[in-house]
Order: sequence, then structure tokens, then C-alpha cells
Amino acid sequence: VKGKRTLKSDLKPNGDCAQDVADFSWDDYLEETEAVAVPHHAFKHVDQGLQTGLTPGMKLEVCVRSEADGPYWVAAIITTCGQLLLLRYEGYQDDRRADFWCDIMTADLHPLGWSRQHGKTMRPPEGVREKHPEWEALLEKALAEECSVPASLLEMRGRDPVELLTAGCYVELQDSVEPGLAWAAEVEENVGGRLKLRLLGTEGLPDTPATLWLFYLHPRLHPPGWAKERGCTLRPPKASRFGSVVQDQPAIADHCFKEGMKLEAFDPAAPISIRPATVTKVFDEKSFLVTMDDLCGMEESEGAGRAFLCHRDSPGIFPAQWSLKNGLPLSPPPGFQGSDFDWADYLKQCEAEAAPQHCFSNCEHSFKEAMKLEAVNPLSPENIHVATVMRVKGQYIWLSLEGLKQPMPELIVHVDSLDIFPVSWCETNGYPLVYPIKPSVEKERKIAVGNGKYCCPKIYFNHRCFSGPYLNKGRISELPQFIGPGNCVLVLKEVLTLLINSAYKPSRVLRELQLDQESRWQGHGETLKAKYKGKSYRATVEIVRTADRVADFCRKTCVKLECCPNLFGPRMVLEQCSENCSVLTKTKYTYYCGKKKSKRVGRPPGTHTSLDAGVKRKGRRRKRRKQLFVHKKRRSSASVDNTPAGSPQGSGEEEDLDEDDSLSEDTGSEMQDDLQDDSEQSVGKSQPATPSPSPPPTPRPSRRRRKPRSPSFSDDENHPPSPKEIDGQALLLLNLPTVQECMDLKLGPAIKLCHHIERVKLAFYQQFAT
Repeated sequence: VKGKRTLKSDLKPNGDCAQDVADFSWDDYLEETEAVAVPHHAFKHVDQGLQTGLTPGMKLEVCVRSEADGPYWVAAIITTCGQLLLLRYEGYQDDRRADFWCDIMTADLHPLGWSRQHGKTMRPPEGVREKHPEWEALLEKALAEECSVPASLLEMRGRDPVELLTAGCYVELQDSVEPGLAWAAEVEENVGGRLKLRLLGTEGLPDTPATLWLFYLHPRLHPPGWAKERGCTLRPPKASRFGSVVQDQPAIADHCFKEGMKLEAFDPAAPISIRPATVTKVFDEKSFLVTMDDLCGMEESEGAGRAFLCHRDSPGIFPAQWSLKNGLPLSPPPGFQGSDFDWADYLKQCEAEAAPQHCFSNCEHSFKEAMKLEAVNPLSPENIHVATVMRVKGQYIWLSLEGLKQPMPELIVHVDSLDIFPVSWCETNGYPLVYPIKPSVEKERKIAVGNGKYCCPKIYFNHRCFSGPYLNKGRISELPQFIGPGNCVLVLKEVLTLLINSAYKPSRVLRELQLDQESRWQGHGETLKAKYKGKSYRATVEIVRTADRVADFCRKTCVKLECCPNLFGPRMVLEQCSENCSVLTKTKYTYYCGKKKSKRVGRPPGTHTSLDAGVKRKGRRRKRRKQLFVHKKRRSSASVDNTPAGSPQGSGEEEDLDEDDSLSEDTGSEMQDDLQDDSEQSVGKSQPATPSPSPPPTPRPSRRRRKPRSPSFSDDENHPPSPKEIDGQALLLLNLPTVQECMDLKLGPAIKLCHHIERVKLAFYQQFAT
């Protein structure tokens, strides 16, 4: 499971099977084994442990907030959702319009009769008074019903029973053989309702375990005071801090067993062995005693007289010939004479009858072969293993435990056993899980192949490496140190998703990673998503499936994104990158190649307006420049611009945001001059040059996704921009919210800038509107 707790180092019967829990993931394991998990609802005891005890149909008294004096009125629980209750006032019958939610942790809720006991006013809300003018009779009828929420449940304030069974509280444990005996036990540990109990007063006694594990719903567990009420013998603890939690156990059905009936049962001394047994004593309509058959004398047999207490639904008891029908070996009782055991002959020999089939429970379940779950090792109850359902017969399942060095016979478990749990139960409750042992691999090879053909090693994000023009270095530094290990497709999908979300413009990176028509890797096509400016984009990205191709895939993906080849991959860069990428900046290797500049729409060429002193236009520079790094990237046909000039989307601004942003991060004066020279050369081919200073290009704030540094206007005052450098259409689209969000300006400067934009817009319309 994904937790990072260390496993216990020894399994008593099987030796050391400890592994690093961080190496195991249920999701990856299920995908590798092509298996499915047993559905959560199949584990009734786990679901019951998460319930608060508040069920639909129960009634309580709640404060009517709509009334000025805050009276109380009866309300019924319609449904529950954790600590939230959907209530309906008494008198609305089936009218759902007045239903309301309340939080049991904060709401003023009480059991029926509480208001009268404390002298509180009871009056219905106005809607009920309109429906029932004589509402007093309605109140008397409601208070007379026996469906009140128990006061103990309201005092628990929505906490489930498992939360109340804390270490140090006490329970009474009924004896496993004699129901008239009970012992006091202290809860040492509570793992999701599975209790580690210490039997008080048994220290040093022979053949008595000092501790044992039982689920809190086990029929042998009872709250303090139970033995006294039943007249049982008990050595009570000095103090009791345990409430009425164990009373939530499901009701035990009446049985129809009679003394002398024969059946099959698991041997308590060997939980994987089935032997003949006899109902030796019936205590009442709920419980009876089953004793393992033994044809030897007491002094001749070590296991003579092994017995255990049962009820109708107890796991581990079967009708006669059950093992034969299910192809299981039946161990004959000690002292049996003969080579083959036959139930018909055995019953004649003992002059007994077999327990009929209807004496045993029968209910539907959701277990199927090959499903996965977590199960307790009966030979070492402190260990919980990954388990596989090997076979299903009636109410019993055959389980194979994983993670054992020595083979162990399959366990036969009842579907309602309290020792089986859904997948990830250990992770949820912070308990170590024993999972399948994988062969160890060398460290050098682990980078390439991991723990299997399809198991990806850890993929590290080396945020100190050069991030290139598309990725935001700050966002990369906030990513986790590594992802994985796990299934190659899952790990690499998560890595690429994080990288896309770390981009200046996620949609641009998604387009770079999009699967080509000719597959390069012959791998797995995975649909990835990106969100940008309120729009969602999706594309199919190819991901390798085998571990031996992960390193090459990561390196070539980095080259595709024009960043350091070690930015992410199975190798962690500690100090100095082998590519020496620390000397690179986002602008140092940027250059512009000439491209004809499209004409602007709305203003005749050569006409000068008040826009001449405005913000410089950057132009469609991304289409004209490429990023150079260690590996040169082949120019693609995407550099050709066929969009009609002047259209809002054809200006190239939205397409070029991420790379324009990269220019704004660190701009050197030396490179600025080079960039401007290239820009002037390309512009001079299509437009007349205007004799004006050419300052460094200023980033367009209207298209920003992340917050840039606040621009300095001192340079603009000293070096007014050229008209050909102004993106007028983008400038006129700016408004106050956009300016504040994207330029990180305070309210005062933002308002001044917007006033200036409005004046520019007015001047533009006055001169060019016709």
C-alpha cells in the first residue's frame, strides 16, 4: 500500500518477509495481475464500523431556527451522509420541499422527550401549523412512538464506533469454550476496528495467550457489565472507560442444532485442517459448543477435547460431507481405524445423526474467483497479507496468501469472516501490509528495468536543470521530488500531466507532446488534458509501456520540450548536471529568423496617431524563433503561418504566449540588442522604418497566465516605443480585472492605466471608425 510504514520483520511460521511498503501499490498490482478487487460492500463488518448508528426513520427533536424564540419540534431522519443528516419536520409526511440538512457536530439535536424533561417549548414551524392547525395531537402521537434516536448516538456526535475504541479502554471477553465465563481485557491497539486485546490477570499462565486480535463486532466481545447481567464469572478491571460501543453487534439468529449432531469443522489447533466434530452442548437458542471428535482416550491424545463456542452464523463449521463435495481432504479423528473415512459408516459407528443443511447460514455475496483482498494470517494474526480468491463454493472462499517465503495451504474462509478486508484497508488505517515478494535487482539495472518488465522506476524532477521556453521553473520546483515506482503507463502519464500543468501555456506543451501520425515508440496511446484560459484541450500522447525504454523516452521528451535532457527522468541530479545546463538562460540561446510581417488591419500604412507613444508591439515572434540546446530540434511545418493577417486568433498572440513569457523571466541587454536587430531586419522588408529608438521588447500582459514581475515604466519614458512595436488590438482589449490579475498592479496604477487605454481607444475610434 502507498503508506511508508515499515513492515514487521518476522512471520512466525514463514520467516522474514518484510519489504519497503512504498514499493507496493494496489492500483499497479491489480493492473499487472489483470485482477479486480473484491467490492467494498462485500465486507459488511467494515461498512458497519464506518456507520454512526443513525438510520433513516429515526426521530429526534431539533431546534426550529425559523422561529424567533427557538422552539423545538420533532423531525425524522430521511438519509445520512457521514456527519450530515437530512431531516424532515413531523407533519410534512411525504412533502420534501421543506427537507433540510444539518451537521450533527454543531446542530441542536436531542432524543424524543428531551424538551419536556428540560422545560423547553415545543412548537412546529409555520408550514406545519398551516397543514395541521391542531398540531398538539400530532406532537403527542410522535412522542409516543418508539423510534427515538438513542441519546448515546447523539452524544457521540456522529463519530463511528471505531473511533471510540481507543487504547486503554476495557471490554469483556467471553470464554471460547464456556459461555458462562468471561475475562476482562484491555484494548492495546485499534486498527480500523480490529482490536489488539491484552487479557488482564493472565500474565504468566500456561497455555494462555497474553494478547489476541479480534474485530470489535466479534460475538465474544461485550461491554463492561455484560457478565454481571448474565451471571457470568468475571475478574473485573479496576476502572472502566469503555462505552456502549460493542452493543452495535448484529443480532445473532436462533439456531436449530441439537446435542449429539455431527458436522465438520476447522481444528482450532490447526486452522487449515478440517475434521469431524460434534455438538456437545446447547446452552440456549443462540449458542452451542462444538468439540472436535477424538476416538482416543484423554491420556493418549494431545488434542483431546478441543472445543469452541459457536452460534448459527459462526464461520468454520460445515455440514457433513461438505469437504467431499468441494474436493477437500477431511482429516479423520485421532484413533480412527481404517484407510478411508466415510461419513455414512462413521455415523453408524457413533450412532449419531448429521446436522441438517438448513442449520447452516446461507446468504448472497459478491466474491468471485481471482478477486483480490487483504486477509489475516491465522498462524500469525498480527500479519495481514495480500490475498487472492482461488475458489468460491457457497458461503466459503479459498484464499491464497501472498508474501510468504514458505508455501502455505489455501485458507477456507466464510464470506462474513471478520478477518478479511477490502483492498487498501491497511493503507487507510496505517497498518503494514505483507505483499508479494519480488526478486531484488541490482541498482544499476533498476534504472532501466525497475522491478519488472512493465514496472517503471522512480522518475525524478530535477528542478535545478534548465527548464526551456515552455516550462515554468518556479512551478517545476514545487512538484514532488519523484513519481513512482509503478506501472510505466500510470507513472509516465502522471509525470507528463504535472509537466503540462507546469507550463506557461499548457495547451502549447500538450501540442508538442501530441502523438504523431507515425508512432515513434509503438507504445500506449493515452489521452491527456490541458486547461488554459478557461478552455480545455485534449490530445493523445504516446507513452512507452516497458521499463527498458523509460530513460530514452524521458530524454527525448525533454529534447522535444527544448529543456535539459535531465530535467526529468530516472536519474536524480544532485549537484552538477552532466549537460552543464546551469549556464543557459531562457534568452541566451534564443534568436529570430526573418519572416514577412503581416499588415495591420484598421490603420492605413504610414499613418501616425496617438498610439505612437503607446506600448510597443512585440509581434508574432514565436513563429520566427527557435530555442537551441544541446540537441538541435528539426524545424517543423508548424513555423509557417497561414492564418489571415489581422484576425484576433491569427495574430499569433495566443499561440506564442508561453515562449513570450520565457523572454520576460530574464532578459539580458546584450541579447536584447541582437533580438532587436533581427526584428528590424525582418520588419524592414515589409514596412517603412520609423526613425525612433528601439528599446527591448516588452511582454504583452493581456495574454499572461502566470503573474509576471511588475513592469518598470522608467525605461519606457526614456525610450518611447516605435509604432510598429505596438500590439494595438491586444492593448484595446485590456480591462481593469485583466490588468490587475495579469500585471500584478495595485488598484491605483491599474485604474490609471485603464483610463489611458480608454483614451487611446476613443482616439482610435474617432480617427478610424469610418
